[in-house]
Amino acid sequence: MTIETVHTDNAPAAVGPYSQATKAGNLLFVSGQLGLIPGKGKLAEGFEAQAVQAMDNLQAILDAAGSGLDKVTVVEIFLTDMGRFKEFNEIYARYFSEHKPARAAVQVAGLPLGGEVEVKCTALV
Repeated sequence: MTIETVHTDNAPAAVGPYSQATKAGNLLFVSGQLGLIPGKGKLAEGFEAQAVQAMDNLQAILDAAGSGLDKVTVVEIFLTDMGRFKEFNEIYARYFSEHKPARAAVQVAGLPLGGEVEVKCTALV
């Protein structure tokens, strides 16, 4: 089985020694996506904007890898405030309306660059 690194300029570059995603066989592992604006290196302003940008970043990487939201098998969400869970769900539902992958959401003490939300997933290619 070959392992391939996935990169797109339509999503922010990794903020550390990792790739945006790794393709192994017919599986795609997308790294956690913050609400970073591609090409700017800064977070979108506020929770809602960060959540939308994180989901847009995730979708851009899936597309670049030849996958898509309809091929996502599991999503993991990290929130710095679980009180925003309902608000995040409303945003998330815009991306996953018909197809509903398995999912977990956890509250964390902090995220890189002071982000409020981070989203990662595994998908089929």
